[in-house]
Amino acid sequence: MQRKLDIGDFLINKKIITKDQLEKAKTLQETTGKNLKDALLELGFIKEAEFLKQYAELLGIPYVDLAHYSIQEVLAHQLPESYARRFKAILLKDTPDGYFVGMVNPLDIFAIDEISRVLDRPIKLALVNEPPLLRALDLIYRRTGEISNFAEQLETELKSYDLLSDEEAQEQADTIVIRLIHSLFEDAVQVNATDIHIEPAEKLLRVRLRVDGVLQEQTMEEKRIASALSQRLKLMAGLNMAEKRLPQDGRFTIRVRDMQIDVRLSTMPVQYGESIVMRLLNQSGRLLTLDEIGMSPEILSRFREFIKIPWGMILVTGPTGSGKTTTLYGGLSEINDIRKKIITIEDPVEYRLEHLNQIQIRTQLGLTFSRVLRSALRQDPDIILLGEIRDEETATIALRAALTGHLVLTTLHTNDAKTASIRLIDMGAKSYMVAATIRAVLAQRLVRRVCSSCAEPYQPTAQEMSFFENFLGKTLDLKKVKFVHGKGCNVCSQTGYKGRIGVFELLELDEAMIDALRRNDTADFMKRAEASLAGKTLLHHAYQMAAKGLTTLDEILRVIFNF
Repeated sequence: MQRKLDIGDFLINKKIITKDQLEKAKTLQETTGKNLKDALLELGFIKEAEFLKQYAELLGIPYVDLAHYSIQEVLAHQLPESYARRFKAILLKDTPDGYFVGMVNPLDIFAIDEISRVLDRPIKLALVNEPPLLRALDLIYRRTGEISNFAEQLETELKSYDLLSDEEAQEQADTIVIRLIHSLFEDAVQVNATDIHIEPAEKLLRVRLRVDGVLQEQTMEEKRIASALSQRLKLMAGLNMAEKRLPQDGRFTIRVRDMQIDVRLSTMPVQYGESIVMRLLNQSGRLLTLDEIGMSPEILSRFREFIKIPWGMILVTGPTGSGKTTTLYGGLSEINDIRKKIITIEDPVEYRLEHLNQIQIRTQLGLTFSRVLRSALRQDPDIILLGEIRDEETATIALRAALTGHLVLTTLHTNDAKTASIRLIDMGAKSYMVAATIRAVLAQRLVRRVCSSCAEPYQPTAQEMSFFENFLGKTLDLKKVKFVHGKGCNVCSQTGYKGRIGVFELLELDEAMIDALRRNDTADFMKRAEASLAGKTLLHHAYQMAAKGLTTLDEILRVIFNF
């Protein structure tokens, strides 16, 4: 394996690529600095899996697809995490002749020697692909064991208060609680969690992470550490550490694995202490474009037209965590222009964009949505993004802004598009102002994607078929649709889902609907809105996603109907 290997010639000899294709790939290599594999992939001359299989054959070792390989976590832990991440390697199997180790670069002699030394056994090599390897390492070396260990240490230190001086015991406990909190955040970042819940119970402490919209739980028997965790997190968020009887809200920033994480923290007194929920906003994350969030071509085209109008209001509705702000920022990124003054008013500021004037709401300082919005109108804006309409005052000011030559993009908490206008009127907004300003309402949800690594065909249950036929029409023949679901694999932590995608419905207000609002005839408005959305509701779009194999009927029921 130490001789120089020419994968290009090997692929030509196997008639997988041609000499002309190899020359084009090498030219791309020279101009971009890419390696040969990436150059061939970019030009579309070979699939990645095929390249890796051929490369492994050239090396005389097997290729292992980690997405479908059953990894033994206990065995894998025998290779320390620092070595696994440094050398991009994973321990796969224990054989009589030694360990079977997967590596991204099996030609790294130094790495092979170091891994063999630390394992103290001979090793046999396999080639693995880097992205699934890194995902596997994040799952194998999760911080759950480390978190439990720190929790035990902290419990021991707290019990030793009577044996040590208060100052000495406090110093030791503080050190451990800081390490425990950092491990909590590292674990959350590794699994792409959006929220961390810390919930004290009578005899234990629950830590739950929300991943792809679903909570995952870890329990700890060390109940008394809850107070130490709460105190330290309050300190980090600048809250009153002595106040345990009233809810508090705060925020802080923490750096985890080279990522800047903004944390929005909320405390709530519960029966056995204080419940703490932390929303994690990754400021290092990439902003999604409108093309990536899952809109149908028809909705995408119309939404792009609406965000380019010079004035009026566009509402995006849905429950908390349904991706409303991501959608609005995807739109802002397309209309962001140095010739336009754009002001955003948010709680908190979730994304950073050049040329935007972004304002953070701070209620404790009197910087409420309504007050900031009123001041923002004196800043000569062209476009205003208002994080949320929460009350009558904010709604009225936003509607007036939309009426006086500004484009206002904002969000509202409603279940669907047709009820958004009615909600504004219920808040106290004048119906004629709602009729005059709202151009369109986009309702959305996020559903979990079927894991592409373990997707397989499946037949819906009789209950699922009956439900969807009832809502979408008896003519719907679900038996002819090839649905898929994830059977569970290492890539998706055995859940069958990986990532999320949006489902949408877009209500465009026509003259008849505007007239009904102007007359404050909500019944007539709802009737006309329902007719306009016929066949184009959230449920219809979600079903289309399932029919394309992107999600499952069960996931649609969970998200849209909360079953």
